[in-house]
Amino acid sequence: MFDHVTIRVADRSRSERFFDTVLATLGIVTSRSSSALAEWSDFGIYEAERGHAVTRRLHVGFAAPSREQVDAFWRAGLDAGHPDDGAPGPRPQYRSDYYGGFLRDPDGNSVEAVHHGALRRGGIVDHLWIRVADLAAATAFYRTIADAAGFALRHEGPDRVFFAGASGGSFTIVQGPPTEGLHMAFRGDDDAVHRFFEAAVAAGYRANGEPGERPRYHPGYYAAYVLDPDGNNIEVVNHHRD
Repeated sequence: MFDHVTIRVADRSRSERFFDTVLATLGIVTSRSSSALAEWSDFGIYEAERGHAVTRRLHVGFAAPSREQVDAFWRAGLDAGHPDDGAPGPRPQYRSDYYGGFLRDPDGNSVEAVHHGALRRGGIVDHLWIRVADLAAATAFYRTIADAAGFALRHEGPDRVFFAGASGGSFTIVQGPPTEGLHMAFRGDDDAVHRFFEAAVAAGYRANGEPGERPRYHPGYYAAYVLDPDGNNIEVVNHHRD
Protein backbone atom coordinates (compact mmCIF):
# COMPACT_ATOMS: atom_id res chain seq x y z
CA MET A 1 0.00 0.00 0.00
CA PHE A 2 2.51 2.63 1.12
CA ASP A 3 5.34 3.40 -1.24
CA HIS A 4 6.92 5.57 1.43
CA VAL A 5 6.11 7.69 4.46
CA THR A 6 8.28 10.68 5.30
CA ILE A 7 8.21 12.99 8.31
CA ARG A 8 9.91 16.28 9.13
CA VAL A 9 11.94 16.47 12.34
CA ALA A 10 13.26 19.33 14.45
CA ASP A 11 16.68 17.77 15.09
CA ARG A 12 17.82 15.40 12.37
CA SER A 13 20.69 13.84 14.34
CA ARG A 14 18.62 13.21 17.44
CA SER A 15 15.73 11.69 15.48
CA GLU A 16 18.06 9.53 13.39
CA ARG A 17 19.64 8.14 16.56
CA PHE A 18 16.18 7.38 17.96
CA PHE A 19 14.99 5.50 14.89
CA ASP A 20 18.31 3.69 14.45
CA THR A 21 18.09 2.51 18.05
CA VAL A 22 14.52 1.25 18.08
CA LEU A 23 14.24 -0.06 14.51
CA ALA A 24 17.42 -2.12 14.89
CA THR A 25 15.53 -4.32 17.38
CA LEU A 26 13.10 -5.19 14.56
CA GLY A 27 15.93 -6.16 12.21
CA ILE A 28 15.64 -2.87 10.28
CA VAL A 29 18.82 -1.01 9.36
CA THR A 30 19.38 2.33 7.67
CA SER A 31 18.96 2.01 3.90
CA ARG A 32 20.13 5.56 3.14
CA SER A 33 21.64 8.44 5.09
CA SER A 34 22.72 11.72 3.55
CA SER A 35 22.88 15.37 4.51
CA ALA A 36 19.26 15.70 3.35
CA LEU A 37 17.51 12.66 4.82
CA ALA A 38 17.68 9.28 6.46
CA GLU A 39 15.65 6.26 5.34
CA TRP A 40 14.81 2.86 6.71
CA SER A 41 13.12 0.95 3.88
CA ASP A 42 9.85 2.84 3.19
CA PHE A 43 10.11 5.25 6.15
CA GLY A 44 12.19 8.41 6.12
CA ILE A 45 12.98 11.60 8.01
CA TYR A 46 14.36 14.95 6.99
CA GLU A 47 15.04 18.09 8.96
CA ALA A 48 12.28 20.67 8.72
CA GLU A 49 13.26 23.76 6.79
CA ARG A 50 12.04 27.27 7.48
CA GLY A 51 8.38 27.59 6.51
CA HIS A 52 7.71 23.83 6.80
CA ALA A 53 6.15 22.36 9.91
CA VAL A 54 7.79 19.65 11.98
CA THR A 55 5.59 16.54 11.88
CA ARG A 56 3.34 16.47 14.94
CA ARG A 57 0.42 14.41 16.24
CA LEU A 58 1.15 11.36 14.09
CA HIS A 59 1.11 7.70 15.08
CA VAL A 60 3.33 5.26 13.15
CA GLY A 61 3.14 1.50 13.68
CA PHE A 62 6.16 -0.53 12.54
CA ALA A 63 5.85 -4.24 11.73
CA ALA A 64 7.58 -6.47 14.29
CA PRO A 65 8.34 -10.09 13.32
CA SER A 66 7.69 -11.31 16.88
CA ARG A 67 6.29 -10.28 20.25
CA GLU A 68 9.78 -10.52 21.71
CA GLN A 69 10.94 -7.87 19.27
CA VAL A 70 8.08 -5.61 20.33
CA ASP A 71 9.40 -5.91 23.89
CA ALA A 72 12.97 -5.20 22.73
CA PHE A 73 11.86 -2.14 20.73
CA TRP A 74 10.14 -0.63 23.74
CA ARG A 75 12.98 -1.42 26.14
CA ALA A 76 15.64 -0.01 23.77
CA GLY A 77 13.71 3.26 23.53
CA LEU A 78 13.32 3.56 27.28
CA ASP A 79 16.97 2.69 27.91
CA ALA A 80 17.95 5.49 25.50
CA GLY A 81 15.87 7.98 27.48
CA HIS A 82 12.78 8.25 25.28
CA PRO A 83 9.30 8.52 26.83
CA ASP A 84 7.02 5.55 27.29
CA ASP A 85 3.68 5.79 25.49
CA GLY A 86 2.30 2.37 26.40
CA ALA A 87 4.01 -0.78 27.68
CA PRO A 88 4.10 -3.88 25.44
CA GLY A 89 1.03 -6.04 25.68
CA PRO A 90 -2.13 -7.25 23.97
CA ARG A 91 -4.55 -4.67 22.53
CA PRO A 92 -7.59 -6.83 21.70
CA GLN A 93 -9.64 -3.73 20.88
CA TYR A 94 -7.72 -3.66 17.57
CA ARG A 95 -7.72 -7.40 16.87
CA SER A 96 -7.57 -10.53 18.99
CA ASP A 97 -3.87 -11.23 18.37
CA TYR A 98 -2.65 -7.62 18.41
CA TYR A 99 0.48 -7.03 20.52
CA GLY A 100 2.07 -3.59 20.61
CA GLY A 101 4.48 -1.40 22.52
CA PHE A 102 4.58 2.39 22.26
CA LEU A 103 7.14 5.18 22.62
CA ARG A 104 7.33 8.91 21.89
CA ASP A 105 9.83 10.09 19.30
CA PRO A 106 11.89 13.26 19.91
CA ASP A 107 9.12 15.42 18.41
CA GLY A 108 6.36 13.81 20.48
CA ASN A 109 4.86 11.52 17.84
CA SER A 110 3.59 8.11 18.91
CA VAL A 111 5.79 5.32 17.54
CA GLU A 112 4.85 1.67 17.93
CA ALA A 113 6.21 -1.77 17.24
CA VAL A 114 3.33 -4.14 16.53
CA HIS A 115 2.95 -7.85 15.91
CA HIS A 116 -0.26 -9.48 14.69
CA GLY A 117 -1.43 -12.07 12.20
CA ALA A 118 -2.03 -9.70 9.30
CA LEU A 119 1.11 -7.59 9.29
CA ARG A 120 1.89 -5.69 6.13
CA ARG A 121 4.41 -7.47 3.93
CA GLY A 122 6.97 -5.75 1.73
CA GLY A 123 7.47 -2.69 3.93
CA ILE A 124 8.13 -1.71 7.53
CA VAL A 125 5.23 0.74 8.03
CA ASP A 126 2.28 -1.40 9.09
CA HIS A 127 -0.14 1.46 9.80
CA LEU A 128 -0.62 5.15 10.53
CA TRP A 129 -3.12 7.03 12.66
CA ILE A 130 -3.68 10.57 11.42
CA ARG A 131 -5.59 13.29 13.28
CA VAL A 132 -7.79 15.53 11.17
CA ALA A 133 -9.59 18.80 11.83
CA ASP A 134 -12.78 17.70 10.07
CA LEU A 135 -13.43 13.96 9.87
CA ALA A 136 -16.10 14.23 7.16
CA ALA A 137 -13.93 16.47 4.98
CA ALA A 138 -10.87 14.23 5.34
CA THR A 139 -12.96 11.13 4.62
CA ALA A 140 -14.28 12.72 1.44
CA PHE A 141 -10.74 13.53 0.30
CA TYR A 142 -9.36 10.05 0.87
CA ARG A 143 -12.40 8.43 -0.73
CA THR A 144 -11.80 10.62 -3.79
CA ILE A 145 -8.24 9.39 -4.29
CA ALA A 146 -8.64 5.84 -2.94
CA ASP A 147 -9.10 3.95 -6.20
CA ALA A 148 -6.14 5.56 -7.97
CA ALA A 149 -3.94 5.33 -4.87
CA GLY A 150 -4.65 1.63 -4.35
CA PHE A 151 -6.53 1.52 -1.07
CA ALA A 152 -10.16 1.29 -0.01
CA LEU A 153 -12.41 2.48 2.80
CA ARG A 154 -12.91 -0.53 5.10
CA HIS A 155 -14.73 0.98 8.08
CA GLU A 156 -16.49 4.29 8.68
CA GLY A 157 -17.60 5.15 12.19
CA PRO A 158 -18.59 8.32 14.03
CA ASP A 159 -15.13 8.84 15.52
CA ARG A 160 -12.72 7.17 13.10
CA VAL A 161 -12.43 6.00 9.49
CA PHE A 162 -10.20 3.13 8.40
CA PHE A 163 -8.57 2.71 4.98
CA ALA A 164 -6.50 -0.32 3.93
CA GLY A 165 -4.66 -1.76 0.97
CA ALA A 166 -5.42 -5.14 -0.54
CA SER A 167 -1.98 -6.53 0.33
CA GLY A 168 -1.76 -5.08 3.84
CA GLY A 169 -1.02 -1.72 5.37
CA SER A 170 -3.59 0.75 6.62
CA PHE A 171 -4.22 4.22 7.92
CA THR A 172 -6.92 5.50 10.24
CA ILE A 173 -8.14 9.07 10.44
CA VAL A 174 -9.55 10.40 13.70
CA GLN A 175 -11.00 13.74 14.75
CA GLY A 176 -8.66 16.02 16.68
CA PRO A 177 -5.99 18.69 16.45
CA PRO A 178 -4.66 17.80 13.02
CA THR A 179 -1.49 15.96 12.15
CA GLU A 180 0.86 18.25 10.27
CA GLY A 181 4.06 17.86 8.29
CA LEU A 182 3.24 14.38 6.94
CA HIS A 183 4.17 13.07 3.50
CA MET A 184 2.42 9.86 2.46
CA ALA A 185 3.08 8.25 -0.93
CA PHE A 186 1.31 5.38 -2.70
CA ARG A 187 2.42 3.27 -5.65
CA GLY A 188 0.86 3.27 -9.08
CA ASP A 189 1.54 3.28 -12.80
CA ASP A 190 1.38 6.37 -15.02
CA ASP A 191 -2.38 6.01 -15.38
CA ALA A 192 -2.84 5.89 -11.61
CA VAL A 193 -0.66 8.99 -11.18
CA HIS A 194 -2.86 10.90 -13.62
CA ARG A 195 -6.17 9.59 -12.27
CA PHE A 196 -5.14 10.48 -8.71
CA PHE A 197 -4.17 14.03 -9.63
CA GLU A 198 -7.14 14.68 -11.92
CA ALA A 199 -9.70 13.29 -9.45
CA ALA A 200 -8.34 15.40 -6.60
CA VAL A 201 -8.09 18.63 -8.57
CA ALA A 202 -11.54 18.13 -10.15
CA ALA A 203 -12.97 17.76 -6.63
CA GLY A 204 -11.43 21.08 -5.60
CA TYR A 205 -8.38 19.87 -3.67
CA ARG A 206 -5.09 21.73 -3.86
CA ALA A 207 -2.46 20.63 -6.37
CA ASN A 208 1.09 20.45 -5.03
CA GLY A 209 2.87 19.17 -8.15
CA GLU A 210 1.34 18.03 -11.42
CA PRO A 211 2.20 14.67 -13.02
CA GLY A 212 5.75 14.61 -14.25
CA GLU A 213 9.19 13.11 -13.91
CA ARG A 214 11.31 13.97 -10.87
CA PRO A 215 14.82 12.86 -11.94
CA ARG A 216 16.33 14.42 -8.80
CA TYR A 217 15.03 11.32 -6.99
CA HIS A 218 16.07 8.83 -9.66
CA PRO A 219 15.63 8.35 -13.44
CA GLY A 220 12.07 7.28 -14.26
CA TYR A 221 10.52 8.68 -11.05
CA TYR A 222 7.08 9.83 -12.21
CA ALA A 223 4.71 11.32 -9.64
CA ALA A 224 2.02 13.83 -8.77
CA TYR A 225 1.17 15.54 -5.48
CA VAL A 226 -1.90 17.04 -3.85
CA LEU A 227 -2.58 18.42 -0.37
CA ASP A 228 -5.16 16.84 1.90
CA PRO A 229 -7.60 19.14 3.76
CA ASP A 230 -5.09 19.58 6.61
CA GLY A 231 -2.20 20.46 4.29
CA ASN A 232 -0.36 17.13 4.32
CA ASN A 233 1.41 16.17 1.11
CA ILE A 234 -0.05 13.10 -0.62
CA GLU A 235 1.63 11.45 -3.60
CA VAL A 236 1.15 8.67 -6.12
CA VAL A 237 4.41 7.56 -7.72
CA ASN A 238 5.57 5.24 -10.49
CA HIS A 239 9.22 4.34 -9.92
CA HIS A 240 9.66 2.25 -13.03
CA ARG A 241 8.40 4.30 -15.91
CA ASP A 242 9.11 2.77 -19.32
